[in-house]
Amino acid sequence: MSEVILKTEHITQRFGGLVALSDVSMEVRAGEIIGIIGPNGAGKTTLFNVITGMYNATEGSVSLLGQNVTGWKPHKITALGFARTFQNIRLYPRMSVRDNVISGMHCHTKSGVLASIFNTKSKRLEDKKCEEEADEILKILDIYKDRFEMSTSLPYGSQRKLEIARALATHPKLLLLDEPAAGMNEQETEDLANIVHRLKDMGYPILLIEHDMKFVMNICERLYVLNNGCMIASGTPDEIKVNPEVIEAYLGKEE
Repeated sequence: MSEVILKTEHITQRFGGLVALSDVSMEVRAGEIIGIIGPNGAGKTTLFNVITGMYNATEGSVSLLGQNVTGWKPHKITALGFARTFQNIRLYPRMSVRDNVISGMHCHTKSGVLASIFNTKSKRLEDKKCEEEADEILKILDIYKDRFEMSTSLPYGSQRKLEIARALATHPKLLLLDEPAAGMNEQETEDLANIVHRLKDMGYPILLIEHDMKFVMNICERLYVLNNGCMIASGTPDEIKVNPEVIEAYLGKEE
């Protein structure tokens, strides 16, 4: 059985009197593409925020690569190898496409402030290496030709790809994608699906949140379903789409 990359155990997240997550347990293993689905307000992004350290779980634990990281700060979790994208695009608007990707490499570059000020030989060599690595990542995402463009000049779908490229620059052990197909047209969504498969083939496990059911059902090996903060089902796409609790959560219960 493949290595467990991510494991959450009995996660509960309260905001005052509101219970956003209740007793949520799940795992992602090496080589998997796993989806988290559920109606609006089900708690999906809250779960991502707990996993990545943006929220401290009220109860329960998060383990990454077998290490308990509950309560860790986001930058420490990123340095351990867990990168995410967001529902709302968060690119640096005044930086080029390539420089946006390079910005994701800060957690594993070595040059300090003095090296940057005096532009030392080691700093120049490191900068060149970062540029070359960024270009290779941009080729994977099919946006290499735009590397010198400003990030905000890209079409919407390419901006989404650039966010993934920047996440890849952190050398992630797990890639967390928060609604990566949101706002994309059919062709852009198909291109994204091909890229996600390519990333899996390269060895990246992926955990994603998505509302596009066609995208999720075609790309994920297993799904977890949240509703009102509770995990109501898990299984393969074929199992999930005929699960009565899942159907009720999305369509409502017949009277």
